[in-house]
Amino acid sequence: MKTSRPIRARIAPAALLHNYRVVKRHAANARAWAVIKANAYGHGQWRAVDALREEADGFAILETENGVALREAGVSQPILLLEGIFSTRDARAVREYGLTTVIHCSEQLDMFLDAGPLAAPQEVYVKLNTGMNRLGFTDKTLPLALERLRAQENLKLTLMTHFAEADGERGIAWQLERFKAMSAGWTGGVCLANSAAILDFPETHGDWVRPGIVLYGASPFVDRSAADLGLQPVMTLESALIGVQELQAGERVGYGGTFTADKPMRIGIVACGYADGYPRHAPSGTPIAVLGQRTRTVGRVSMDMLACDITDIPDAGLGAPVTLWGKGIAGEVPADEVATAAGTIAYELFCALAPRVPTAVDGL
Repeated sequence: MKTSRPIRARIAPAALLHNYRVVKRHAANARAWAVIKANAYGHGQWRAVDALREEADGFAILETENGVALREAGVSQPILLLEGIFSTRDARAVREYGLTTVIHCSEQLDMFLDAGPLAAPQEVYVKLNTGMNRLGFTDKTLPLALERLRAQENLKLTLMTHFAEADGERGIAWQLERFKAMSAGWTGGVCLANSAAILDFPETHGDWVRPGIVLYGASPFVDRSAADLGLQPVMTLESALIGVQELQAGERVGYGGTFTADKPMRIGIVACGYADGYPRHAPSGTPIAVLGQRTRTVGRVSMDMLACDITDIPDAGLGAPVTLWGKGIAGEVPADEVATAAGTIAYELFCALAPRVPTAVDGL
């Protein structure tokens, strides 16, 4: 999509591949699912597949129909349905297209078995609830589920769980202990580690790991930057100044007048607002870059515009390039810093990018 507004997002496939390789270095003895759910965290599923097709061990998504589309597009790697199936029709598609499904409850297990016997080898991930308390069998419901699954021919089972606090002080030890207790005597495959666990807890790597946010160049940790982790930003959101205002001390900026100039200031108006996916609740002081220099936003974010301080950037005028997040010609602003300022996480920034923002792919 082309637009006369200067805003655009740029996607760097080379950075995505670099980040996948970072994961593989950390988990050298495991295979890695490239998690491309939610349209590859807002980066574009097909762009992600194109970038990783030659090296990804497998792709992890949500929807069965999406798995079918990947197969029909020639993706030959394993494809994992992270939330499993939602109907017996899904179970039939899993068989027909050789997809790997998660099964996390007895109702899903019924759907899977109701689709009939397996004519070819099939892999199923059995999810254990070790404390996240979203999805998964408990220590009480797991034995019967495994008994029913083991009675099927042509079926390979892998146990998985999801860590709730791999990025926090509590860590994963308490959940790993529960997993080991629930899976006592298990000799099959295991898949445990999310992005944070991949980086910090090698004891969780198992047979497969599931990198998500790290693939897209953001950090899963609040105390370590993506750059510290050797990651590269994949998405850059950039725009330009479309207006400049000269303010005197005491004048206010934007809806509600939430920012008041305490001295004479130059204010730049950027073609980017919450209708483009920029967080409306980002406060004054959120980092932004203009004409190669970092500065700050001021005032409330509008639907189509936001304001920034260009007092100390005298050459910044109409058309001056702006980086909202990522690595652009106007400078680098880590998405994690923008997210932290706005009281959210980079996941949300990426996924909230609006369809009206045109996207370009570096190298094309």
